Amino acid sequence: MATQRFDPNNAQNLVEIEKQFAVKAVEHAQTYWNLLEKVNPRDLKLTKIDDEIFEHAMKAFPELAEDNYAKLTVIDEDWMKSDDGKKRWREFIQQYEKKIKDYNFGSLIRTDARQEYSETNTIFVTRIQFYVFEIARNRLGLNDRAHEIAKEEKEKAKKKKN
Repeated sequence: MATQRFDPNNAQNLVEIEKQFAVKAVEHAQTYWNLLEKVNPRDLKLTKIDDEIFEHAMKAFPELAEDNYAKLTVIDEDWMKSDDGKKRWREFIQQYEKKIKDYNFGSLIRTDARQEYSETNTIFVTRIQFYVFEIARNRLGLNDRAHEIAKEEKEKAKKKKN
């Protein structure tokens, strides 16, 4: 049996592999939502280098701080996927290749920090992009409402059981 080298750049998207990535992304989102329910977001530390990620992101993307953090509160997917946005994000992401495990692994993120995960409030980003947005949202109090929603959901579920 001859073995061929696997070239990820030329590999076809196999349905099973895509499903496995989707399952992992959903599990990550559920875990994060559970964290938001249990821990005050302002006290939540997502990585060992949260400070570095936050400071680097704010320098690399000063527009995230504009208009009272509008692009952090509601992610502007068009801005991120513009030619300039793609180039800047690619350069930013690569700097975390050796610092963050699975830095470029796909993650689901809420587009609007004031709402919960839903089909219409979720996009796919890399893990480091997830960290950029969620670390900033947590530190700046932009996830406070999500924390309250998650706690309310938990309470409703508890009452339904009884």
